Order: sequence, then structure tokens, then C-alpha cells
Amino acid sequence: MTQAEPSSLQKTHILWLLLKQVTRSFTDRRFSLWIALVGLVLALLVTLVWLAGRYEASQYQAELDRDTADAVSDIRNGFGRHILILQNLHAKSLSQKIWQAEVEELLSQNRDWLRLEKRDLQGISLGAVPSPLKPELFNDKTRMNEQAEILQTCLRARRLNGPAYSRSYFVPQSNGLGLEVMEMCLPTIERGTTVGFTLLTYGLQEILATKLGETYGQRNEISFIEPDGTRLAIHGNLPRAKRLFTATQLLDLPGTTLVLRMDGRRAAPNLLPNILPALVTAMSIALVSVLVLLVKDSRRRLKAERDLADALAFRKAMEDSLVTGLRARDLKGRITYVNPAFCQMVDFDAEDLLGMSAPMPYWPPEMVGEYQQRQAVRLAGNAPPREGFESVFVRKDGSRFPVLIFEAPLINVLGQQTGWMSAFLDISEQRRIEELSRSSQERLQATARLATVGEMASLLSHELNQPLSAISSYATGSLNLLRQPEEGQGSPNLSELQMAFERISEQASRAGKVINSVHDFVRRRDQDKEVVKPQSIIDAVMPLVQLQAHKLQVRIQTKLDNSLLPVLCDRTMVEQVLLNLARNGMQAMDHPECRQRVLTLQVKRAASSQSHGWVEFSVVDLGKGISADVAQSLFTPFFTTKAEGMGLGLSLCRTVVEQHGGHLEFEANEPCGTLFRFTLPTAPEI
Repeated sequence: MTQAEPSSLQKTHILWLLLKQVTRSFTDRRFSLWIALVGLVLALLVTLVWLAGRYEASQYQAELDRDTADAVSDIRNGFGRHILILQNLHAKSLSQKIWQAEVEELLSQNRDWLRLEKRDLQGISLGAVPSPLKPELFNDKTRMNEQAEILQTCLRARRLNGPAYSRSYFVPQSNGLGLEVMEMCLPTIERGTTVGFTLLTYGLQEILATKLGETYGQRNEISFIEPDGTRLAIHGNLPRAKRLFTATQLLDLPGTTLVLRMDGRRAAPNLLPNILPALVTAMSIALVSVLVLLVKDSRRRLKAERDLADALAFRKAMEDSLVTGLRARDLKGRITYVNPAFCQMVDFDAEDLLGMSAPMPYWPPEMVGEYQQRQAVRLAGNAPPREGFESVFVRKDGSRFPVLIFEAPLINVLGQQTGWMSAFLDISEQRRIEELSRSSQERLQATARLATVGEMASLLSHELNQPLSAISSYATGSLNLLRQPEEGQGSPNLSELQMAFERISEQASRAGKVINSVHDFVRRRDQDKEVVKPQSIIDAVMPLVQLQAHKLQVRIQTKLDNSLLPVLCDRTMVEQVLLNLARNGMQAMDHPECRQRVLTLQVKRAASSQSHGWVEFSVVDLGKGISADVAQSLFTPFFTTKAEGMGLGLSLCRTVVEQHGGHLEFEANEPCGTLFRFTLPTAPEI
């Protein structure tokens, strides 16, 4: 019993080993069967693909053979039509000139015709016409080497009583290239007798282009070749990446034979042309492709998430660095987003503001109604102004500050509006700077007023000089009249005294008007203008001008157009302008070299008159004139050439004239002296 147990255990162990070996053998056999099955399927699939490829290639080749045969037929039919055209041309019995014109037309219509020639029975040329579309290939001298071949071709055509073709030959060109050509000789028959020949020269390249180019040349490469494969002419272009299918066909012509070769522009047969293998392989490829696409999509998704995280981090950093407050609201007016700048601006945390609606805690209590009405207008869909609007906010500590608000619709990726985006600028610093600028401006204005006071004082001292001088002169004359009785010269002339006192009164009144006019001029106020006749202005200044002229021994000459209209001006200031110009003119002649001392005052209609017209006042002296250096600074304030002058006269004159809308200018007077003129507008007619 004890010895039987080990034997039983050994048997069991042996049985288990045998079963394991059988199972392993069966598993290996099953795996081998699967391998064999997969190999058989693959072999079958490869065989089907190979057979399908061969079949497709044979179909391609058969199609190319048919195209080549059709191309040869098209060329032969084209040659037949050419023969009929030439026979019809001969049947017309045309004169040489008309025949040449007809031939030129035929050569223009048939690009494969290079030359047409008429010959007699002995082969002597009776006239040749080259194609107008090509440069002339050759002449009779350059064709000496081919004359024998041409004569044999024509003899063959006469023997056959029909067209005959020569062998092709190469004709070199001057540019280093050349053409492969072929001759066709057609006998000319009259009343059953051959009387001559028509010799037509073909270009093999042009035959391929014109006869086959549009039909076969777009998808094939066509060429004429020699028996050894040398290409004589070629048309078309064959990509190297395509599989090459070649077909040749003989073109039998009377007297010669051409070989036409056609290379197919067809791609190689598909790898899986049949449905069943293609379906199985396509499903396998589709499964692998789906897995590949899933892997790629997962990678793209991860990359997009990383890019989105980077973009969000970048936007967050950019928003945190902004000094402009940003606030987003939904269509119901609830706050959905605020940036740190806005929270810092109103001194509220983002958690306190998100989700809030009107009234906002940063609104001034007395303006809540106005702000709510404005927000209702925004939420109704009315677009805010793009230039922004000002408002006032309240911080958490109760302090107020002005803000500039810009609002725009918030649009999502679908193009729908989801709310409003607002941008806020704290303009407290800007208001402070504006206040400082305003204070500085006021100080500048005060300084300018002080400068104006100085300017007015200078102008008054300059302009009052003339009336005060006149008053002094009249007063001196009056005193002289009053002293006459004391000197025993009789009683004084009362009329002269009365006239002198009247002049003194007029000049005193004039001095007052000058003070008022200069005061208004310095303050840039509109002077009181009146309608004045030009004669009145001349008459008003003539006494003072005559007084100055008497001292300087100057003769005054006036030229006045009586038909002039009145002018609208500040009479006192215009009189002062005219007086200043007259005084300057007389002083310009106050030197010993000036013998003719004549001052001309002229008033006339301006040359460039407009709707109401302009009146031109001119003052002409006969002095030395004005040099070029002085002319550049003549109207500059405080510039003068006089020892006692202030340099304000001409500057004031130009300003007064320009305030009236006129223009003051000067020019040299021939043969000597200077002409000053200014214009004033005439009074409008009522």
C-alpha cells in the first residue's frame, strides 16, 4: 500500500505532463493555423491586387493602342484633306498673283504647312510661297542636297498618278535649332496629262501640334520616331512621376513610312483596384487610421489645453497689469467680471462686486436715479458713444473721484451679445493737471495784460506825437499873433486866431480819438466803423500834411477819382495810417541829394475789385528808396532807421489795414523813391 501510492502519484504527474504537452502542441498548431490563414489571405490579397493591376495596365495599354491608331487615322485623313485642297486650288486655274494670294491664305490657315511650291515636269521651280507664320526655312540654293530626293518623290508621284511623300530630313536654323520636315509631291493633271507638280513641305512638329495636340497631346506625349527609337519630332510633356505606357503605330504613306509613338500620361494602376480586397484593406486601414487620428486628436487636445492655459495666464497677467478698470455685465445688468484695477479704483473686493446689480455700492447716493436710468438705456440695446462719457464714483471710504467710461457690447464666439464691457479711467490726476494749467494760464494772462499796458503806452506815445506837435505849432502861432500889438504891428487878426484855436480844438479832439482807438486796438476790440468818403479822409489829413510839408519844403500833389464809392472804416485810425505814410514819405526826401521833393497822394479803385469793390490809397515819394536789407524787417515792431524813431509806425499801420480786411504793401517807384499802398473795402450798398 505504501509502495503503490508513489506509483499512483507518478502516474498522475506523467498524465499531467502529457496533457500539458498536448495542450501546448494544440496551441502551437492553432497559432500556426492562424499564421497560415493570415498568410494565405495576404497571399490571396496580393495575388488579387497583382492581377487587378495587370488587368488595369492591360486596359490602359489597350486604350493607348486605340488612341495611337486613331491618331494615325487622323493624320492620314488630314493629309487627304490637304490633297483635296491642293487639287481644288489647281482646278480654279488662277493667275500667278491670285494663286500666290490664295496660297498665302492657305499657309496662314494650316500651321503644319511650311512651304508650297510649283514645279514643271523637269523639276524647275515655277514659284514658291513660304509660310507667313514661320521664318523662311530655305531657298533653292540651300536645298541642293535634297533635290535628288525631291525629284525621285515627284517621279514616284507621276508614276502613281497621285501624291507621294519623301523621307523626312533635318533643316538647321540660324538660332542653332532646326526642324524635321517632309515633302509631299502632288502631280498637276490637266486633261488626263501631268503638266507639273505641287510640292508641299510639312513640319513634323507642327503636324503633331495641329493634328493631335488638342485631342491627344493634353494627356499623352506624341512623337515621330525612327526604327531605332530616335525621336524626330515630339509634342506634349510627360511627368516623370507617372507610370509610362507606350504604343507605336506605323503611318504608311506613298513613298515613305513614319512611326508614331504615343506615351500615355496615366498614373500607375491603383494598389487595390478590386472591391473585396479594397474593402478589407480599407477597413483595416480605417481602423489604424482612427487609432492614429485619436492619438493625434488627443495630442492636439492636450496642446490646445496647454495653449488655452497659457493664453488665460497671459490675459490674467495683462489684466492685472492694467491701470484701466474693466467691468463686464450680463444682459440683466449683473456684474460678471471685474479686474484688479477696477477693485483698486473703487476700493471694493471682487467677491463683493460679482453678481451685484443696480444700485451699485460705488454710486453716489444722490445720483442713483440718474445712473439707473442710464443703465436702463444701455440694457435696452442703445449703443453708448465711442468717445466715452464722464461720471463720478464713490470709494469705500466715501471719497469721490471722476472717471471716464467707455462701454461696448460684449460679443461671444457665436456673434451673439451676452452683455456689456466697460472700461474706466480715473481722471483725478488729469483734472488736477488741468487745474494747474488753468492757474498757469491765468498767470500768463495777467502777464500778458501787463505787456499790453506797456504796448498801449508805447503806441500812445507814438500816435499822440503828431496831434500834440500840431497843437504846439498852432499855440505858438497864436502867441505870435497876440504879441504883434506889443511890437507895434497893429491889432491881431481875430480870424486867424479863431482858426488857430479851432485847429487846436480839432487836434485835441483828435488826440482823444487816437487814445480811444489805440486803447481798443491794444485790447483787440472791434472798432466803431463808419461810412466815409475817400475825399473826407484826404481833407482831414491835409492840414497836418501841409504843415509838415511846409517845414521840409515838400510839394504835396493829390490825385483823386471822384467816382469812388465811400469806404467802411475806423476813420481815426485810417487817417492816422495815411498820415504816418505821408510823414515817412516826406522824411525820406529830407536830405540834400533829393532835389525834387514831391509827395503824391492818390486814391483810386483797386485793380482786383470784388463784389462791393476796394479802394486803394497810395503814397509816392521821390526819396532814395528802401534797401533790400531794410525791406526784410520794415514791418517788424521796434525796427527803425531813424535816430528818434520807435519802430511802431509801419507795424501799427499794417495791423490797422489788416483789421479792415485790406493789405498794406510797398514797392520801388521808378525812377526813384518808394510807393506805399493799402486797400480798404467800400461800404455795401443799401
